[in-house]
Amino acid sequence: MAYTITDGCVSCGACAAECPVGAISEGAEHYEIDADACLDCGACAATCPTGAIEG
Repeated sequence: MAYTITDGCVSCGACAAECPVGAISEGAEHYEIDADACLDCGACAATCPTGAIEG
């Protein structure tokens, strides 16, 4: 199952910079993860300063 970004996201972009496959992009409310492209590596979750990414 792909990682997801919750409403705790502050749109800092740290996760997008860490994603090795570019599966994270800025959405309407906050950053979003493309579930089809996500490798479940956890790099984004480890980088998120607010803990808004769940796996």
